[in-house]
Amino acid sequence: MTVQLTDYLTEKRKMINAQLKMYVRDYSTPGRIQDAMLYSIEAGGKRVRPILLLATAKAFGASEEKALAVACSLEMIHTYSLIHDDLPAMDDDDLRRGMPTNHRKFDEATAILAGDALLTLSSLVIAEDSHLTDQERVFLIRELSKASGAKGMVGGQMQDMLSENTEVSLEQLENIHRNKTGQLLRFSIIAGAYVGNSTEESLEEMTRMGEALGLIFQIQDDILDVTGDAEVIGKPIGSDEGNAKSTYPKLLGLEGAKRQKERYVQEAQDALRNAGVDQTILSELIDYLSSRDH
Repeated sequence: MTVQLTDYLTEKRKMINAQLKMYVRDYSTPGRIQDAMLYSIEAGGKRVRPILLLATAKAFGASEEKALAVACSLEMIHTYSLIHDDLPAMDDDDLRRGMPTNHRKFDEATAILAGDALLTLSSLVIAEDSHLTDQERVFLIRELSKASGAKGMVGGQMQDMLSENTEVSLEQLENIHRNKTGQLLRFSIIAGAYVGNSTEESLEEMTRMGEALGLIFQIQDDILDVTGDAEVIGKPIGSDEGNAKSTYPKLLGLEGAKRQKERYVQEAQDALRNAGVDQTILSELIDYLSSRDH
């Protein structure tokens, strides 16, 4: 990773973290629920989705102010999904980003409510953002809801659960992850291009780029679950195997998973080039997500 990219990621994470905390404090009442929301927000994380959204918006000429609220809304959805993923009824994890999971820090009911609060806050933040037109607000709330819901992330989570302890094909596995992981990453690219007033043709290419990026991210996640460092990742290695989940290394072997990932890296870079924004930091971000160690 170049010094320029490292500095860029650090700067954007700092800005996003400050904005997220401001939204939670402004839109919730001090007390246990706010504490639980802030606990998971302040646990850190790579902020990949909001950074991708900001980078895409900039690539198409939009101001940071115009994209920031929707970027934070997207991260609220992601954070709520992690809180709920960690619950005993789901993955039953004790650690997230090297810290006790929300339900371990507080309790199960509080964790559920904290997730619910972040989910609903995400739409409110977009709806009240003065930098967006009414038409833009409607488009972004609609697309984020679709990406998050029964035909998006939640639907993918259900498919993933149903595939445990079963053998699935590569096509079935990719369909699961196009929804479970891919839909929010895809939204980050589409939303950024949209607020940047991209052409219809460019938006189509960026949609293709976002879909490839979702699969790159998931394959690398699966690889890290086999080869990663638990202290760097912030959660135990081998949790997918322990939960009998279908993964790319399990289906294709470790080297096969890496080759599959590289196909999608090429596809993402090609789409970026076709959209005319390959000479931007987005190209570096694709490579970073493909080779990240946590």
